[in-house]
Amino acid sequence: MASQDYETEKVAFREFYDASWDTMEAARIAFITMIGSLLATDAAIAGAKVEGRIKDREECLSKFRLKYQTALESTKTAYAIRDHISDLIGLRIVCFYEDDVERVKDLISAEFDVLGVTDKTAQMEETADAFGYKGLHLDLRLSENRKALKEYAAYADYPFELQIRTVVQDSWSVLDHKIKYKKSIPNALKRRINTLAALFELADREFRAIRDGTAEEIARTDAYAEIEEESAVVPAEPEAAVDAAPRRYAPLNAFSLLRIAKHFFPGQEFEPHKVDGFTQQIIDLKPDISRGKFNFYLREKIGQVRRYKADFEARPEGTPLNPFTVMRHCLYTGDPDVFASLLTDRARESFDTWRAEHEPAGEVA
Repeated sequence: MASQDYETEKVAFREFYDASWDTMEAARIAFITMIGSLLATDAAIAGAKVEGRIKDREECLSKFRLKYQTALESTKTAYAIRDHISDLIGLRIVCFYEDDVERVKDLISAEFDVLGVTDKTAQMEETADAFGYKGLHLDLRLSENRKALKEYAAYADYPFELQIRTVVQDSWSVLDHKIKYKKSIPNALKRRINTLAALFELADREFRAIRDGTAEEIARTDAYAEIEEESAVVPAEPEAAVDAAPRRYAPLNAFSLLRIAKHFFPGQEFEPHKVDGFTQQIIDLKPDISRGKFNFYLREKIGQVRRYKADFEARPEGTPLNPFTVMRHCLYTGDPDVFASLLTDRARESFDTWRAEHEPAGEVA
């Protein structure tokens, strides 16, 4: 029964909190699992991190005193402290990019009842000279459909708060809490804090811009209908001037390597960091390699390497050769003096022995 006596309600809240701890912890785990499953349905945000906590009991009482007690008692309104702690169970989603926040919000809002929304990003961006914590807070509870499910029935009466942030926003939040004095301090210190916060805001924008620029570069590379072919000698045009500028070939980079790799291995997924590392490894060995030359090596040698791959994998001790390993063998076959280090000594010996036994002499060189 609600009352207007804080001491009475404080005791009641503590009793409720202690008695409900196990159920709240089970609810926290269930909510994290549920939201993680929802995020996994959208490839763009599937890598977002979900975590949660139960708010400390005394911290709940402190929050109530600061935010609600005075107003409730001044209006003679009866209250139960529990009803005013919407973040007793708190969850957080940390995603990668600013526009992921809205995507996550839409996904979650479709699956839960939204009791309230606090858009701290919008609040901050409405001011021209202030910087600080950004994020989206949703007060949620299970939808009627989920409440009806047996596995969630025990958690029907437990609302929770969900914070949605980017990695950069989450990092700033952690650091911001370490700054002990931010209000009644000299202006010079305030300016330094605002400068630091602004740098974090800029980092969020640049991180998104890099993602978009990478996608545009991949799309531009994919737009080439034909992969450039490179010959050792470029014939001169009959009318060309003697001092005409030499033809320049497009250098190999991660985007063009990915485009070529997808051509030879259709349907294969390539992890960006592996493509990046493999490309750099090739460039380190042959700095002037063009995308056409890389394509030439694969086009000319992949048939032989695939025959070796089939034979090698059929051996009792054989293991699958992934696309990167196949490409390494193609490069080694195309220019063994330059690309020998792409294969281990054992791999080169196995491949060279197989070629000597199975391929015509002209194919081995």
